[in-house]
Amino acid sequence: MKLSRFYNLAVKFGAERDPRKNKSAIRAYSDTAILYGRPDTQVKKILVGIDMEVGELLLADRIRESQGLDLAVSHHPEGRAYALLHEVMQLQVDLLKQAGIEKSVAQKFLNERRNEVERKILPQNHTRPIDAARLLNMPFMCMHTPADNHVYAFLKKLMQARRPKTVQDIVDILSEIPEYREAKKNMAGPRILLGSPKREAGKIFFEMTGGTEGSKDIFGRLYQTGVRTLVSMHLSEEHLKKVKDAKLNVVIAGHISSDCLGLNLLLDRIEKEEKLQVIGCSGFKRISRN
Repeated sequence: MKLSRFYNLAVKFGAERDPRKNKSAIRAYSDTAILYGRPDTQVKKILVGIDMEVGELLLADRIRESQGLDLAVSHHPEGRAYALLHEVMQLQVDLLKQAGIEKSVAQKFLNERRNEVERKILPQNHTRPIDAARLLNMPFMCMHTPADNHVYAFLKKLMQARRPKTVQDIVDILSEIPEYREAKKNMAGPRILLGSPKREAGKIFFEMTGGTEGSKDIFGRLYQTGVRTLVSMHLSEEHLKKVKDAKLNVVIAGHISSDCLGLNLLLDRIEKEEKLQVIGCSGFKRISRN
C-alpha cells in the first residue's frame, strides 16, 4: 500500500476508537504525521518502535541494506507532530465531562496544563530525527493518539465487562494481557502505586489518551464525581502528590507496555486491510490478535 494510505488508515481507525462522542468533529491528529517521505511510497515492510530517534533510524537503514525496509514508524511524535502535541490534549475535556466534571471547569484546568506542555516542548530540538531520516532518505512517520485511543477503548471495555471489585483485581486483569505479561518479565508490569490491594476499586477513570498527563489539580474534582481509582500509563511526582491529597487509588498499567498494546491493536486493524511485515524495536514487540 502507499504511505498515504497507511497514514489515512491509522487516522481513520484512531477516530473510530476516539472516546469523544462527537466523531464528526475529528479531522486529524496533530501528533500523527508523515514526517519524511513521499506519500506515494510503497509500504510493505516496516520497523516500528515506541521511540524512533537518530539511533533507531540508523538501525532502520542497516536493516534496509541487509533485508529490505520501506518505512520507520515511531509511536511517540517527532518533529512538527511533537511540537503540536499540546493540541491533541483537548480530547481530555470530553473525558472529564464524561466522568461528571462540568465542561467549563474541565476546560479551565486543561488550558493551564496545555499551555504548560506547549512551553515545555517549545525549546526542544524537534527536527533532529527528521534531519536524520532526510539524510538517510528513510521514509518516517509517527502515530500517537490513534494508538492511545485503542488502548483506552480496549481497557475501558474490558474493565466494564470484568467489573473488578478491588484494586488488586484491576492489576490481576491487566496482568492477563500479553503486553503487560511481557512487561512483568522486565520488571515493568502493572502495579499499585497508591491504595491498599484490598481497597474497593469503585468508579475507574482511565488516563490512556489525550497526548500526555492532564492537569494535576483535577483529581479532587474527580473524587467528588465518584471516581475512586485512577488507571494510568504513568504519573509524575507532582501529579502523585495531588492524587494522594485526593485519596484516590492509583494503578500504573505501564507506559511502554500500554503503548505496545495500543500499537498492536491498531496494527491488527491496518493489517486486515493491507498485508504488512512488521519488525519491532525500541520497546515495541508485535503481538497479533488477527
